[in-house]
Amino acid sequence: MSPDLAVVIVSWNTRDLTLNALRTLIADLDAHGPAAQVWVVDCASADGTPDAIRQQFSQVQLIASADNLGFAAGNNLALERMGFSRSPGQPADGDLPRAVYFLNPDTETTPGATRALYDALLRLPSVGVVGAQLAYGDGAFQHGAFRFPGLAQLIIELFPVPARLYDSPLNGRYPRQRYASGEPFPVDHTLGATMMVRREVIAATGMFDEGYFMYCEEIDWSLRIRRAGWQIYAVPAARVVHLGGQSTGQIRAASLINLWRSRLRLFDRHYARPRRALARWLVRAGMRWRLWQTERAYRTGALSAADREALTTAYRAVLEAAKTS
Repeated sequence: MSPDLAVVIVSWNTRDLTLNALRTLIADLDAHGPAAQVWVVDCASADGTPDAIRQQFSQVQLIASADNLGFAAGNNLALERMGFSRSPGQPADGDLPRAVYFLNPDTETTPGATRALYDALLRLPSVGVVGAQLAYGDGAFQHGAFRFPGLAQLIIELFPVPARLYDSPLNGRYPRQRYASGEPFPVDHTLGATMMVRREVIAATGMFDEGYFMYCEEIDWSLRIRRAGWQIYAVPAARVVHLGGQSTGQIRAASLINLWRSRLRLFDRHYARPRRALARWLVRAGMRWRLWQTERAYRTGALSAADREALTTAYRAVLEAAKTS
């Protein structure tokens, strides 16, 4: 029989973090349930992650890929191995897990968090996706759910604006009071770090879009899920520590390029033509602004020559990508 829940972690050169994520997750599952099968898709790590998992967590279903598949393709590979179809509109097979939980390797699960997500997902009407309340490593609050990205968010991210706007609804944030209430509340999308999805949703909408190598995959899928009639909720009772950016931080310039290419793809797929054109114009203007800032920082001695070269190359690559449609 299939377990109630399948958990998927995609790792790349994060051995110690991945082992800690597995340790806290499995301890939570053993103590609070539900019955779950844990999968790790390792994307050609060079730090011994697969061997360490085999030695310490023999119960984990390990897929050791010879290639760095990225977040979307790595998760999809695990879904296929479970028996899910890549084609949307397939019936939800009773032998499949009732839900799949996509969990980042740079997380620590607090006791009862997985059960709280699972129970909320199956209890709330018309809910197809839930996500946890997140915290940074020092315990500080971290947003775990957001509004779908709009033009205002682009302006806030790309240009100098008053600091109070960063944590505002204009920047896609939900009021912290919603989390403090302790009650689940509807959101546009959860962060991909803790994204639990009903099997019926996967069967109806398909999987992650592998056109996104890294970033925005969960937003794209959430847009498709919402259009299919399902709701998405944040569950404050489920608390997970999210250290954030541990894999992507290893290659910052490449990550920056991946981020903006993914955002441009998201705009192209889900924005109407006039809005898409304005978004691309804003990205081009923002990259020119960042190039000017980078040069200024270098001339004042605030930036090394190596960092200047890496950032300049990345910003110019994004600028070029934003010129095409």
